[in-house]
Order: sequence, then C-alpha cells, then structure tokens
Amino acid sequence: MQADFVIIGAGSAGSAMAYRLGEGGARVIVIEHGGTDAGPFIQMPAALSYPMNMPLYDWGFHSEPEPYLCGRVLATPRGKVIGGSSSINGMVYVRGHARDFDTWAEMGAQGWSYADVLPYFQRMENWHGQRDGGDPAWRGAKGPLHVTRGPRENPLFDAFIKAGAQAGYPVTADYNGKQQEGFGPMEATIFNGQRWSAANAYLKPAMKKGNVEVIRAFARRVVIENGRATGVEVERGGRIEVIAAAREVVVAASSINTPKILMLSGIGAAAHLQANGIAVVADRPGVGANLQDHLELYLQFASKKPITLYKYWNLWGKAVIGAQWLFTRKGLGASNQFEACAFIRSKPGVEYPDIQYHFLPIAVRYDGKASAEGHGFQAHVGPMRSKSRGAITLRSGDPKVPPKIVFNYMSHPEDWEDFRTCIRLTREIFGQPAMAEFVKHEIQPGAAVQSDAELDNFIRHHAESAYHPCGTARMGRRDDPMAVVDPECRVIGVEGLRVADSSIFPQVTNGNLNAPSIMVGEKAADHLLGRAPLPRSNAEPWIHPNWRTAQR
Repeated sequence: MQADFVIIGAGSAGSAMAYRLGEGGARVIVIEHGGTDAGPFIQMPAALSYPMNMPLYDWGFHSEPEPYLCGRVLATPRGKVIGGSSSINGMVYVRGHARDFDTWAEMGAQGWSYADVLPYFQRMENWHGQRDGGDPAWRGAKGPLHVTRGPRENPLFDAFIKAGAQAGYPVTADYNGKQQEGFGPMEATIFNGQRWSAANAYLKPAMKKGNVEVIRAFARRVVIENGRATGVEVERGGRIEVIAAAREVVVAASSINTPKILMLSGIGAAAHLQANGIAVVADRPGVGANLQDHLELYLQFASKKPITLYKYWNLWGKAVIGAQWLFTRKGLGASNQFEACAFIRSKPGVEYPDIQYHFLPIAVRYDGKASAEGHGFQAHVGPMRSKSRGAITLRSGDPKVPPKIVFNYMSHPEDWEDFRTCIRLTREIFGQPAMAEFVKHEIQPGAAVQSDAELDNFIRHHAESAYHPCGTARMGRRDDPMAVVDPECRVIGVEGLRVADSSIFPQVTNGNLNAPSIMVGEKAADHLLGRAPLPRSNAEPWIHPNWRTAQR
C-alpha cells in the first residue's frame, strides 16, 4: 500500500492536512488506531464528559506521580478515534493571543508570527458570531470549521460578564478577534447542535473526494532508509506491514504519541534510545522534552437560586435532554455549556492576558461528579504561561508500551504565586454586585482558606490538568540543538519526515489548543505541497494601553 503522503494520526492537525493535501491533488493515507466517531457520546456537545473517560475513544494516558502535587497521578486524555482529541474535547475554540505567535517567531519559529498565522486561522474558519458584534474583518467566513456561540440563556452567563466589568476589566465582543483581553461570550466548534470536530469539518469531506483514505492500524514506527523516511510500519489484523510514502511521512499523533513514535524510529536523545535498544538515526535531545500544559482550578459557589444545570443532573433529566437532542439537535444537549469566558492579566507589567476563565452554570468535575451541595456554578481558572517543563520518555522499545509522562507541574516557584493570584482575583469578581443575587457561599476552596499556605495546600490537592499538553517536538532554527523540527515542520536530521501537531509548539498558547493545532495542520499542508505561504496580515491586535502600570 502506498500514497504520496502518509499521515500518522487523524486528529486536529492530521485531518486538516489530509483535507488540504487531497485538495491539492495528492493521494493521502491517514493511519488512525481508533475507530468511528458515530454515536451521541461524541456528537452531542453536552455529553463531553463521557468520551474522554471511555477507553473506546481515549488512549487512557496518565502522568507519573507528580512530585509537586502530593504525588497525584493526573489523567492525560488523548483522542483515539477519528478526529482525535477534537472528538473528545470540550469544543472550546480559542486561537491564542497574537503575542503567543510573535513569541514563537522570537524563539526560532520564523514564519509563524501572528502576521503569518492569522491568514490560516481565517482560511480554516466559518464564523457564526456576528450576532454579538465581534470582528468580522479578523474572522473567516468560508472555511470548513464552523465556529459558533451558545445562546447564553442562563442568566448566570451574563452575570459573570457583568461582574467582570464591575471589577474593572474590559468587555470584549470577540476574544478571537482584535481584543482577547476581557470578559465576553465563549466560542465553540459546534454546528447545528452537533460537535464540529476535525473529522466532521475536514476528514470526512476529504474522504468523500476519493484521494484520501483512512486505515485503522497501530503505527509502530517510521521506516527510515539511508536517512530518509520511506513509510510507516503498522500493525493491523494481527500482521505487521509497511505503508509506503512516495513523497513524505507526517507524524501528527499528539504531543504524547508523536515523541514516542519518533523515539521508536531512532530520533531522540541518543543515550535514551540506546538504553532502550533502539538504533540512533538522529540524535535530537529535544524529542520528548519541553512538555507543557495548562493547570486549572475549579472555584465553586453555591447558588441562591435553582437555576443551574443541577436540576438535570439525574437519570431522568439527562434522558430528557438526550431525547430532545436526538430528535431535534436542540436544547441543552446542543451546547457544551461553556458560553462565557474571560482572559485577564495577573498584574501590571504583563503585556497580554495570562489567566483564562471558563464559566460553567453547574458545580461539577470533568469526570462527571457533581458537587454534593446541589445547585451551584463554577469558574475554571488557571495561569496560561507556566515556566514548569516536563518530558515524555520511553519505558521500553516495545511500541505497545505507553510512554512515561512527567509534567513536573508546579515545579517553578512563580506557578504558586500565579495560582494564588488566580484564586484571589476570582473571589473579587464573584463578589461584585452582578453576582450578589446568585452567590450563596463559596464551596471550594471555602471562605476559611485565606493564607498563602492554605491556598497552596488547596492548589496542591485540587489543581487539575486542562488537557492542553504540547511542545514535545518543538519548532526552531536548524542550528538549535533542542529543536526537533524547522519552521517548515521538517524533522532535523531526517529527510522526508515532518511533524505537524501541538508537539511543535515552542510555547503553549493562551487558552485551549484545538484551534492552533488545526492551524498547524493548515499551514503545514502548504509547506508539504511546496506552496508559498498565505500573504501576511497587517492587522494589529489590541494591547491594553496601560499594561505597564495597570492590571486592569
């Protein structure tokens, strides 16, 4: 079996690449270990807590005991299904801040500044946010990826936004447009009441055109002959075979599996490969290093009024919502319930937002366990640019053995200061008049938790991953010893091999990672096809005029 391009992974970036490569006339084979995304657990937006906890759809990765979080083992969900993590995520759509990409360019990813990537965000989008104003000139209207906003029918959403304004923060009509900073409506990859994953947006339409094929198989390693990638060794149906690539192989298997596959293929830190019995093809110590993620806390508040989603948090309520969605694609089942958000700065001297909020009108965990106190609501809050770094390493040379994941969460002293700030700023926001008719009391951390030591103890026991791992095959200059790929996504030291997914991020972006991961796939496809990049944008993002001296 052979194609022009062989892509490992049918996730956010892999699906976008397959679509654009097929559109360019190339024959593409996409290798995906997971299966179909059919069924309500994936396609119904409100069911988002289910697929990421189902072995059918999730690789089931976990971190090692995290030394700075009481040795807790944290779940690291990654999609094992067509659409990848875009089929199991929370569907929140955040491009990232303009300065994130300018920082990438400063770190050696030339051609990936905001001026370079904004046209790709516009190309991929079909934006439906006009009813709130927004920034149409900054958005796309003809792309495959539908981006919408929830109805915000629950009064808690607007109360949260008003509380932010009362606390002195800006209100932004479009955080994905000119101005990220502020409180406003949140956007989602939901269309006509259905999850609009990368599979629905890109992969399925590409397959219908006939020159993109998806095969269900387990990718073991990249086959490299005389310094050039020639195919992918896979296992399917109990047999090991090679899928040949006439032009190039692209690894787009997630920030967890991509470095694993590279190392199994002989690309990584030489000593580590040799210790696992793997012949060294390219000594790239950056493979698996630079692991980053966003941590977050759930600050929960009991509600004075029975207006939260808790009234539906029972078997009958869920059945009613599910039935309405199945027959009409409408109602509460058609929303991820993340319909309001905020991006703020933690202190004066911070140029652009470094704290993100998701607001949710129920007090509940990602694993589906609701607060014992009944009606409540919560803000998911966390710092965006932690300086802590972890690593992905091999446990053995056996492809079937999961990699070792150590995030080193909270290993940098500034992380503790940042999280304390998050808690204190959140309490101030929820203490505003707009929330007074709704806030009964604080559930967690609880009003008694006030000192630095008390807050640190709460953080240590309750901080959770926001599921945004990235950076484990980072992009940079070819003379940078820790770079894994160059600015055209080419693996340094191997011909005919590229990486294109969140692994290549030099630094984690503001917010959720699905949008920038898809953008990487879009831009990488142009590099693969030898096309000139899209013309750079001259749009200038909004930066708070007094950021040097004011926090808001």
